[in-house]
Formats: sequence, C-alpha cells, structure tokens
Amino acid sequence: MAKKQFRTESKRILDLMVNSIYTNKEIFLRELISNASDAIDKLYFRSLTDQSVGMNRSDFAIDLAIDKDARTLTVSDNGIGMTAEELEKNLGTIAHSGSLDFTKNNELSEEIDIIGQFGVGFYSAFMVADRITVTSCACGADSANRWESEGGDGYTVSPAEKETAGTEIVLHLKENTEHDKFDEFLDPWRVSSIVKRYSDYIRYPIRMEMEHQQRKETEEKDENGNPKVEYETTKSIDTLNSMVPIWKRNKKDVTDEEYKSFYKEKFYDYAEPLRVIHQKAEGTTEYQALLYIPSHAEFNYYSKDFERGLQLYSSGVMIMERCADLLPEYFGFVKGLVDSEDLSLNISREMLQHDRQLTLIRTALEKRIKHELADMLEKSREDYEKFWNTFGLTIKFGIYQSYGANRGQLEDLLLFRRASDGKFVPLKEYADAMPEGQKYCYYAAGESFEKLSKLPQTELLRDKGYDLLCLTDTVDEFLFQILHSYSEKDFRSVSSGDLGLESDEEKAEQEKLESEYKELFDCMKEALGDRVTEVRLSSSLKTHPVCLTAKGAVSLEMEKVLNTMPGSEQKVKAQRVLELNGGHPVFEALKALWPEQKEKVATYAELLYDQALLIEGLSVEDPIRFSNAICELMK
Repeated sequence: MAKKQFRTESKRILDLMVNSIYTNKEIFLRELISNASDAIDKLYFRSLTDQSVGMNRSDFAIDLAIDKDARTLTVSDNGIGMTAEELEKNLGTIAHSGSLDFTKNNELSEEIDIIGQFGVGFYSAFMVADRITVTSCACGADSANRWESEGGDGYTVSPAEKETAGTEIVLHLKENTEHDKFDEFLDPWRVSSIVKRYSDYIRYPIRMEMEHQQRKETEEKDENGNPKVEYETTKSIDTLNSMVPIWKRNKKDVTDEEYKSFYKEKFYDYAEPLRVIHQKAEGTTEYQALLYIPSHAEFNYYSKDFERGLQLYSSGVMIMERCADLLPEYFGFVKGLVDSEDLSLNISREMLQHDRQLTLIRTALEKRIKHELADMLEKSREDYEKFWNTFGLTIKFGIYQSYGANRGQLEDLLLFRRASDGKFVPLKEYADAMPEGQKYCYYAAGESFEKLSKLPQTELLRDKGYDLLCLTDTVDEFLFQILHSYSEKDFRSVSSGDLGLESDEEKAEQEKLESEYKELFDCMKEALGDRVTEVRLSSSLKTHPVCLTAKGAVSLEMEKVLNTMPGSEQKVKAQRVLELNGGHPVFEALKALWPEQKEKVATYAELLYDQALLIEGLSVEDPIRFSNAICELMK
C-alpha cells in the first residue's frame, strides 16, 4: 500500500515538536492520556441522549500495557473511536484538533470538559517512539482501521480488526542512546509515577497491570522455630489515578483531616499547615484554588535555589509544577495549586501565555492570601507569630524591594516587638495604644531586643509612658525609611538625636547651656577629630552620661549593616554625634576641668566616645587607648 504524505511540511513540524515545543519527554504520556480522556468524554456526551451507546459512566476506562520484549507501551480507551476518514483528518493533518471541533459544535454540560485544543499532543509520542500504531473503531461502526507512521516520511491507513469501540495506541519505543534511556518507559513503576504526577485527576480510571511483593509463610521453620517467611510476586490490575481532585469537591464535604492529609502527601511535608484556603471563583475568570500557608519554611527557602510557585492544572491535568506568575514574590511561601480552564497555554501546554486571565487570578489569590493572614493575625495571634517568625522577612522585603509600592497590601501584616513587655504587635496596635500628646512612632534598631530595650535614649520615653518598637532584622531600618509614617505619625529613631520630648522651656535652657560651654564642646570635637561631626548636649538622656546619635540619612545601624554586606569595599560612615547629659555628674566634672585642664578634657572625650560606641554595639576603635584612658583617670 502506498504511503500518503502528511499535509503541510510534516517532517519539519515533527522535528520542531520533538526538539523544541516539548522540553520534557515524559510529557507524551500526559498528552496521550488526555486525548483518551477526551475520546471518552465525547462518547459519554453522546450516551446522555443516545441510549444505543449502551454504556454508563462507570464503564469507561483508560488502560496502559507494557511489553518489555517487544519494547512497546500501549495506551487504549473505550471512547468514541475514529473512522478511517477521522484518522486521516485528526492524525494525518498536523495541528488539526478534533476535540476543538467537537467543543465548537456541541454545548457541553459542566461535568464534561474537553482538554485538547491544539491537535499536536499526539505527535509528542515521537519523542520516545520511532513507530506508532493506532487502531481505532468508531462507536456504531462495523469495522476498524489502523493508522501507522514512523514519523515525518508519512503514514498508512488500512483496515484492521477490533471488536469494541475505542482507540488503541501502540508506541514502539526507541533504542537507548548515550544520553537518552527510553527503557524507563518500560518500567511499570516509572510509568505509574508519571501518571500520578500529570494525570492523577483525569476523571476516568487509568489502569495497568502491576507487580507486588506478597509475604507468605512456609511450613519450614527457622533456627528459632518460627515459620520461615518468603515473598512471592503477584500481579493485579491497579487504578493509578485518584480521579476526583479534592479541590473540586464542595468545601463543606471535605474534612480538615482530608485537607491536611492531602497537603502532607502532595507537598511532602511532615507538619500540618497553619491555614487552608479553598477557593472557587466564577464569573469573568473561573478557577479553583487550594492553597496552604505552611507552618515552617523549606530548608532552602531563603536561598537563591528556592523555586516559588503554585502547581497549575488545566481541567485536572497538571501543566506546570511551579507557576511563579500566580503569586507575588512576597507570598512565595504559599504552597498549593490552581485549576482553570480559562488560562491561555502555549502549544505544548507546558507554559502560560501572559494574558489578562492570569493577571486576574493572581490578583484574586493575592487578596485572598492577605485576607487569610489578616484573619490569622486577629483571631489566632499565636499561629500568626509562628508564621511571622518563619516568613516575616518575606513580607518586609515585599515592601522594601518595591520601594513602598506594596505598602498598602502588606504594612498591616508587619509585626515588631515593643520594648515595654517584649510582645509582638502590629503597627496598628502600637499606634492605637499611643498616649495623647505622643508626636512620633518611636523605634530602635539593633542586633537584639535585650540591648535595644536598655538603650540610654529610652529612659525618657518610658518616663512619659511612651513605648517603642524594637527592630532586629537588618532590613528593618531601611524598611522604616520607606514607610516613613503610620496613622499620620512619623517614625522617629531613638538614635536620631531629636525625640521631640522637651518643652519650649527645656529647649531654651539647653540652648543657653550649649552656648555657654561651646568652647568646651569644640575642644572635645577637636580631640575626637573626624570620628564625630558634632559634640552637643542631649535632650533624650536621663541617668546615662553619654550616647551616640547620627545626623543625616544614614543611621548607626545602617552603617553597620551596609559595611557587612559582601562587596562593600568603600566603607559607609554615619555622621556621628556625641551627646552629653547636661544633668549628669560627668558633665559637672568636665565643667570643673574647663578651661584649665584641656588635656584631661580631651582624655575624657576619648573615653566617653568609646563608651558611647560600646553602648551602640560598635567596636572600640583603639582598645589600648581606651584602657590607658581608664587607667589615667584612676590615678
């Protein structure tokens, strides 16, 4: 029989699909199973109105068979089948989609969903097979036909024998090469894992003969007198897929235990999630989502190797393992999946086309995740704090890296420890608790809560009943620079030098004192050189003699953070200000020494500066000089 040529330049197109369109060889099985599911859907649709079909929903199935000796993998279904003409049209015309034609010509019910759209999935089988044989008998037909091809050189269609309606596809697998091991598709457990991964929620059973090891006791005894145990190999026809996905069930019909079990099994987690989000959207964009907020981070979550994203399904068929476009980066910790028929996929069904539907789904998911986190914060503070300790940095970076563009979405999710009791509080809770007359939202940034809560600058705040937020992450102070304010109250660092606590009378008294002892301060500034920008009286100290503050945009904490970053060759330096407590005995001692003992004043300046460095958690620049100054003053 003479071979017929494919319509279009078939060899070039087949080569393109085998080498370019599909990136993963195992995809071929997903495509063939999806086609088989479509064929069954078509017959099931007919059976709803045509009693002669004589089949119920429970009668349909997809069968897989492996023949290692013949090197074949067979995919068969009892769906609608194809006539010789349909074999020519559907398989002989590349990119012709019979499923698309069927969808256009029939008004389908909700439970029938035709997957195929492009008409190229079948040809993905040539990635693993050098010859494909398709035997098909159309429902109601008296005869069957066989389509056979070895690829781009064409195909044959000939009469065949097949007793029942449906289609059988036999893949004659390629021989192994140095780089490709096609034998893997002759391993039942490997085939089973591919089905589980991509086609677990095909609505019809996918069956295959599987081998199992069964324990069997014998009449023989071991040395302890117990029956010897042997294992025998048994075979059974197993259903490989789950069929009904949990996310397509009504929420009220799914138990908490089922949600948790699905999460642990699907996402390989030993711990239960903090929250479950089961969402079904209808209208302009239709999709179903099942999302989880984990209770702990993956081991590589904060590394560059971590891949965020949700699993993407189209009509129960997995398209992408991790679709990053469905989640913003700051919600990258969320695990789960989305199933939608509305997304525009590329021809391979391996990637999304960036369209309006994708954007709408992403926006809706983002809002729902934000709502769930806010609800957890309000109603389950303990759980939220657990979440925050694990993923809080992600939320902070979400605001910082967007230069505040995501502020409205995320700022009410922020938590910081307050100095008064060490408890975590959101910004709203801190702002609502502010006493009347408090001008600013105060904060302190450093390496630990214990050190921050004891800073000298915090004493006057406590006396006035003002609390402050303790920031201990490296990004925190940069974040507050972007936030700038909350609830119309500016943020003010306790290391800024001006806390806005003094009255007009106190300001006037301080200015008078600074003017009177200007030469003393100038002498101390001269002794310290360019290590400080200024020496002045403090308006924030109560019992401590000295503190170090900063002028300008770069704070002392920012200086520390920036100088520890990799590649920071040129050191950043804050404009340091040495502040003295005008009511402390140390300042009285300085006044007594001035101006007769300028050298001793200079020694005092060195010592006080080093003390201020230590209070701020900075290293003393010259430990020997510091030690000698203490010894000199002890004489």
